[in-house]
Amino acid sequence: MKLLAIDTSTVLGGVALLDNELLIAETRLNVKATHSERLLSEIEHILKKSDLTINDIDVFALAIGPGSFTGLRIGLSTIKGFVFCTDKKFVVVPTLEAFAWNLPYCMHQVCPVLDARKKEVYAAIFRWSGDNFIKELDEQPLKIESLLERINIPTVFLGEGALIYKANIIDKLSEKAMFAPPHLMVPLPSNVAYLGMKKAHQGNFEDILKVVPIYLRKSEAEIKRG
Repeated sequence: MKLLAIDTSTVLGGVALLDNELLIAETRLNVKATHSERLLSEIEHILKKSDLTINDIDVFALAIGPGSFTGLRIGLSTIKGFVFCTDKKFVVVPTLEAFAWNLPYCMHQVCPVLDARKKEVYAAIFRWSGDNFIKELDEQPLKIESLLERINIPTVFLGEGALIYKANIIDKLSEKAMFAPPHLMVPLPSNVAYLGMKKAHQGNFEDILKVVPIYLRKSEAEIKRG
């Protein structure tokens, strides 16, 4: 089973191609260009170099949020186009859950943190148990101070939000705060592919007409209109 995964929920973004348990290719690009400018060219490149076409893909997977409102809409629109054109299956993976999988088997709890702007972050807390992560704190938007009030044990932080508020985290948690190295500090599209493949094998497919991104809060336009 070949699966193409897309993650446009953060500035980094990227694409991964998985053939059952074998990672064929992965791209990550941390630049200011928007996903609308680069996503399709990345997909085209990864398929061409893998000697595949879009019709060779059996399942599509998408990081469904939380994250950038615009990025999530671009990713979902792209996936919808592929699903409608190819009549293939579709799965979604929560962005922060996929992010936590940068550190499987970690002995400490893992806290991916995304910048939600407006002096807030999107965050969740996960703990490894057995062969999977258990969610200790659900995905939510909150002030960094509120997040840190809920943490009193050693924790590994990931994400751009953790870098933005690193001084706050260290000031509050001291030696209990740890930070992933640069190559693990950013989301991995291959995690979306891996978790998406697990869902595909379990038959947990989505209705492309009903699925919506995990926004967690209203957009600026909705707030102003309301």
